[in-house]
Amino acid sequence: MSRLKILVLAAVSASVAACGQSGRGPAGAATHCAAFAANAEVMLNGGHVDRGENRFEPEEAVGGVGDVGPFSIDAHEVTNAQYAAFVGATHYVTVAERAGPDGAPMGAAVFDRRQARWRIDASANWRHPDGAGSSIDGRGAYPVVAVAFEDAQAYAAWAQRRLPTENEWEFAARGSAPAPPDRRAEAFDSHGAPQANTWQGVFPFQDTGEDGFAGLAPVGCFPPNANGLYDMTGNVWEWTSDRFIGADGLDAARAADAPMRVLKGGSQLCAPNFCARYRSGSRQPGDEGLGMSHIGFRTVRDVP
Repeated sequence: MSRLKILVLAAVSASVAACGQSGRGPAGAATHCAAFAANAEVMLNGGHVDRGENRFEPEEAVGGVGDVGPFSIDAHEVTNAQYAAFVGATHYVTVAERAGPDGAPMGAAVFDRRQARWRIDASANWRHPDGAGSSIDGRGAYPVVAVAFEDAQAYAAWAQRRLPTENEWEFAARGSAPAPPDRRAEAFDSHGAPQANTWQGVFPFQDTGEDGFAGLAPVGCFPPNANGLYDMTGNVWEWTSDRFIGADGLDAARAADAPMRVLKGGSQLCAPNFCARYRSGSRQPGDEGLGMSHIGFRTVRDVP
């Protein structure tokens, strides 16, 4: 199966929404973003995580239960500025920037709003996440995207860290409590006010930006969770180190003929009418070899 077909199937099965240009939304939404010390992280003692009975999608029947040891996790998603420092120090070339069989760059996945479909854009990469004409200039505080699993691993190794397991990620997002019974509880407060960067409006026709952003937001623009971590819900999906196992018990790599890893947290592309995976218990498969404009990551390290 071709990578493009895999992408289309993943987009449909996981109800992934469209990506847009970042920008400010209506007044009254998010108005400022947190400032962070370099490489800010949060120390967690570890414990038992259990997603509980609130598993809204078939794929959520898998995972989300087990013990995790002490670890430290990035306070926010890895930013463009952080990734640029890594590339500057190592001269690393991401998967999207490497030449494919035809000699052209491999590229990354971008959503075409006019045709309402995903496409592989040879000009898209972490420097140009929406393809030719897009740039990360002035966007150092935004999460790095269009990075494949290998690219995230390479950064983590350089930083002497690693990618979190699914259970570590879920423990960091929610602690030992079960996933909430309300699908909206982690993205909106009790009054319906946005607490995360998600899609408002009817996908794929309009993102009203009621949360302050239509598209990506800089890290730290929404309230932190109980552990002091930002953007664990929304903004970008995040790579984990775990292979994706579906509800039928099959490794997604075997089912789709491509290596798949677990993605967590939802993104700015999740809408109530076409995703609603902006929850700590949500998960979906990500093709290891493909960067997408709504996938980023954060890293962890073991604590003795």
